[in-house]
Amino acid sequence: FHLLLKPIFNMGVPSLFLAAYFFLSCIICFYPDLAIAKNAATGITRHYTFNIRLQNVTRLCQTKSIITVNGKFPGPRIIAREGDRLVIKVVNHVPNNISIHWHGIRQLRSGWADGPAYITQCPIQTGQSYVHNFTIIGQRGTLWYHAHVSWIRATLYGPIVILPRRNTSYPFVKPYKEVPIIFGEWWKADTEAVINQALQTGAGPNNSDAFTINGLPGPNFSTQGEAREDIPPSFNQRCSQ
Repeated sequence: FHLLLKPIFNMGVPSLFLAAYFFLSCIICFYPDLAIAKNAATGITRHYTFNIRLQNVTRLCQTKSIITVNGKFPGPRIIAREGDRLVIKVVNHVPNNISIHWHGIRQLRSGWADGPAYITQCPIQTGQSYVHNFTIIGQRGTLWYHAHVSWIRATLYGPIVILPRRNTSYPFVKPYKEVPIIFGEWWKADTEAVINQALQTGAGPNNSDAFTINGLPGPNFSTQGEAREDIPPSFNQRCSQ
């Protein structure tokens, strides 16, 4: 700091400029802390536990074991309000290394909770756990989380719904109903094998076998054992014999 200011003093910079410089420096340094303190005073702490497990899932008339959060595909919904603090414990029960990235969350003074493996943290090894602790500041809307190791994100992902603060209106007319819609892709093959083959050959990875909406293929694909009451009947087709 002394070395940084020494050239300024040597140039004979007016004291008014120096005062303004110090003031702006303090604002930049302490603004995140002030924002976090403000949010802590209005938000609550929400706890989630993510057990990373293998789960057999049937799509396109074929069952395979995939990596999931709490056995769900897509993963469970995270719901919070602007200003809330999220404490999410991730426990790895699978052979693969795991990390989870909270896509779009502004990690102010909590970069270690961001999730990219080998960048902000070491991946979570088998049998180990990691607690992500961060506060949602100045954000509302729908974001998502996903695995951040190799192609595990193909099956390990889910929505983050951030509601406005209590007694604060939406920036638009409140909708009659809110339903998160998550677009994805489905491979019949093991996605780790798909990306490994691409890395070995230098070519692009094989195309997926289907696009998905909330984890399910569209009505143009035959399905078996996937009928659900919360989706249109056209999605609940059976495999042709």
